[in-house]
Amino acid sequence: MSNLIVHGGTPLRGRITPSANKNAVLPILCATLLTSEPLRLHGVPDITDVRKILEIFRTLGSQVSLDPETRTLDLCHRDTVFDPAHHHLPEEMRSSIMLVPPLLARFGVARLEDNVKGCTLGVREIDPHVDVFQRFGGTIERQDGSLLVKRAGSLQATDHWLDYASVTTTENFVLCAVAADGMSTLNNAASEPHVQEFCRFMAMMGAQIEGLGTSRLSVRGGKVLRGGEFHFEEDFHEITTFLALGAITGGDVVVRNSVPGNFPLIDRTFAKFGVKITHEDGWSHASVSGPLKVQVPFTSNVLTKVEAAPWPYVPVDLLPIFIALGVRAHGNAMFWNKVYDGALGWTTELSKFGAHVFLSDPHRLITFGGGAPMGPAVVESPYIIRVAIALFMVAASIEGRSEIRNATPIRRAHPHFVENLRSLGVQVEWTAEE
Repeated sequence: MSNLIVHGGTPLRGRITPSANKNAVLPILCATLLTSEPLRLHGVPDITDVRKILEIFRTLGSQVSLDPETRTLDLCHRDTVFDPAHHHLPEEMRSSIMLVPPLLARFGVARLEDNVKGCTLGVREIDPHVDVFQRFGGTIERQDGSLLVKRAGSLQATDHWLDYASVTTTENFVLCAVAADGMSTLNNAASEPHVQEFCRFMAMMGAQIEGLGTSRLSVRGGKVLRGGEFHFEEDFHEITTFLALGAITGGDVVVRNSVPGNFPLIDRTFAKFGVKITHEDGWSHASVSGPLKVQVPFTSNVLTKVEAAPWPYVPVDLLPIFIALGVRAHGNAMFWNKVYDGALGWTTELSKFGAHVFLSDPHRLITFGGGAPMGPAVVESPYIIRVAIALFMVAASIEGRSEIRNATPIRRAHPHFVENLRSLGVQVEWTAEE
C-alpha cells in the first residue's frame, strides 16, 4: 500500500485533460475477446486494473502492444487459447467477471474465482451474474475455490429482468447476448455513461443493440464481430473530481469535457454547495463566490439532500466527493447512499480533521459544516477509490501537512493523479511505493 502526503491550503489553478473511464475501459477490454480481428483503442489509461487484464491476454497468447506515450493499444486475439486447469482470472478486481462471457462464447468454458472482488463497498454478490450465465444456457459447477462455467452447445437468446440496475450484470448480459443466437431483451438495465460507451464499442464491432441509454436493451446476437478502432471519452468521475478539487481549495480549475450532456444533475448537486459549473467549447469550469455554503431548501424544515443511486441519479461513486464538499461548506446536508451497505463507514476518519459528521445508519450521513476550525491530520482510507480522493480533497483544503494512508486504490482509476495535481500547484507526493 502507498500513502499520499499533501501540504494543503493552496488553491488549485490550471487545466486538466482527464483519462478514460476505468468502468468503460475494463468491460471493453473484456469484450475484445469476442473477435479474432485486430483492434486499436485510443486513450487507454495506465492503471493497475488495465495492466492486469493485458497481462491475462498475454498469458492466453493474445497479441498486445501498448504505446506508453500515446496510450494507443493494439490487440489481436486470433491465437488466443484458454485452459481452465491452468489459466486463472484475477481475484482482486471485480471486472474479471466480465471475462466469463467471451471465454464461454469462444472456448465453451470459463473459470471464475469464488472471491472475486473490487472496492470494499459491502456485500457484492455474484448470483445475478450466475443467473445471466444460466439463462443463456451456461451450467455452473462449484469447485474448490472457484466456479466453472460451461456451455454444451451455442448460447441461446433469452429475456431477463434484473432485480436491480447493476452495471456489470448489464454488461455481462450484453456480452452473452451478442454471442447468442436470436434476440435477447433486458429490462431494468443499467444506463450509466460508461455502460453507454461500452454499448457503442460493441456496435462498432458490429453488434446490434437497441435502447442505448434506457432501462430496456434489445440485443440481436449470432453475428460474427469485427475489429476496428475506438476512442475513449473522458471519465465523468475524474472530471467531477478535479472540478471539486478546484472548488474546495478556492482555486480555478478548468477540465476537458467532451460529454457535458452527462452533467445537468451533477451540476445541480455542485450548486447545493455554492459551486457554479459552466461548460463551454469542450471545457468545464467550477467557480465559487466566497466560502462554500450549503443551499437552504425552500422546504425549510428538511435538510439539503444528495441522493445517490443508479443512473440517472447522482452516481454513488461520486458521493464521497460531495461529502468532502459538505464537510467544508457552511451549513448542514444529508447524504444518502441507496446502493451499498458498507460505503459510509470511512466517514469517521473525517473527524480526525475536526469535521462534524453523524452516521444516521449504514446508508445515510449528515455533515455539519462551518463549525469549529479544521486542521491537518493523518487518516486511513479503506479500499475505495473515491473515498481516498475525498479524504485527499479535505486535506488539500486545510493548511498544513496531512497524510492519506492506503491511498493506493486511486491508481486503479486515475493515472498520473499526483502529476496532474502538481501541475495545478499542489505539493503532494507518494510514499512507500508498492
